Amino acid sequence: MTSAVKLRLAALVLAMAVMGGLIAFVTLDSQREGADLHSKLDEVETQSRGMAEHFTDMLREAGNKLARYRSTGDEAAWTDFVKSDDELSAWIQGQIATATTPGERGLLQQMNAAYEDYARAVEEVRQEIQKSGPNQNLPPEKLSLTRRHLFDLGQQLSQAHLDLRKQLLAEAHQMIWRLRLTILVALALLFIFAAALAMFVYRDMIRPLRTKLVETQAAVEQREKLASLGLLAAGVAHEVRNPLTAIKAALFTQQKRFAPGTPEHSDVKVVEREIVRLERIVNDFLQFARPAEPEPVVMAADLLLLETKTFFAAQFEKSRIRLNLEPSAPLYVAVDPGQMKQVLINLVQNAADSIGQEGSITLRALQSRKPLLNGEKNTVILEVSDTGRGIPPEAQKRLFDPFFTTKENGTGLGLSIAARIVQKHGGVLRYQTQVNRGTTFGILLPQAMA
Repeated sequence: MTSAVKLRLAALVLAMAVMGGLIAFVTLDSQREGADLHSKLDEVETQSRGMAEHFTDMLREAGNKLARYRSTGDEAAWTDFVKSDDELSAWIQGQIATATTPGERGLLQQMNAAYEDYARAVEEVRQEIQKSGPNQNLPPEKLSLTRRHLFDLGQQLSQAHLDLRKQLLAEAHQMIWRLRLTILVALALLFIFAAALAMFVYRDMIRPLRTKLVETQAAVEQREKLASLGLLAAGVAHEVRNPLTAIKAALFTQQKRFAPGTPEHSDVKVVEREIVRLERIVNDFLQFARPAEPEPVVMAADLLLLETKTFFAAQFEKSRIRLNLEPSAPLYVAVDPGQMKQVLINLVQNAADSIGQEGSITLRALQSRKPLLNGEKNTVILEVSDTGRGIPPEAQKRLFDPFFTTKENGTGLGLSIAARIVQKHGGVLRYQTQVNRGTTFGILLPQAMA
């Protein structure tokens, strides 16, 4: 990717990020304004309900105390009424002082004037009682009218708060409309930038990749042809084994005729080694061409690693290679024990060959969630990590290619067979390497239930 392509790509991505940030800022700012309006609405609703109820309760309480005085003429009842009357009058004066709108203040002033009329009607009732004595049936017309007027003004005051609520709701609707308009404009710009980015990515990135894909498909077809040729070669290899077996048997008979130490006996030993090498190549080739289907059983992952460690214990004592097994939580996999141990043995042997003398190999089982052949799953990773020479970059490109090897006497089929075995178990074989630092191979397998 050229610097010009990178610059244009960065500019488009930056523009999209700015538009996304603008949308986020407008959304958060609108949320803040909405929260403020919501708080004001709650306050207005609480005040409107509480004001009407509080005023009604205070007026009703004062009326009850006045009724007791009218029926008994008791001065204690009158004292209670005067106390409630003073509290109600003080409440009205306090509301006038804290009124927030002109309409609310005007209603409170009307309420104050009406309450003075109510107080005069009460004074007339008191004078009548002092003159004629207690009488519940005194004409209450004026008292009732002024009291009713006060009740009506209280309801109007509550309605004024509700009108304020409607005003706040109108502001909220206007804010939402502005938010919608802003987001629509930002989304339109974001869509334009996204379309430009898509066109740019297709023109400068995807179209060249399509060309490479055509070339890759041609390479795949070539590999399929090679695979067919491999199957044919496997048949030939199968037929080669029979003559090798006969030659080996005949050689075993002939070597008895030569005394140890003679040139003939040495020649027989060379032929025998080469026959064994040919047999190993043929067997590996057959296993690569027609691998056996696994017969999985559920088993503990650390048991596989423990058996692999035991298998190499005596061999590594001579080369001073430390084979470590890290403890792990109980993890289970469904595998063919023989095939999976074959994979682990191959990986450990490769690690030992990379180390040579004096190093360490670590076996461990880990739990993770990784993409496998059938999608992302809970996985168990069997790792073989060494402190060897690492894998050179030129060898990494062909690491799993059949018959590619960096060993003098290797067949180049070990890792290819291991990868196919892991694949047949629904897993993946991966590696990480650093030259002169070491290599870690990981067998990713689906996790099984115990």
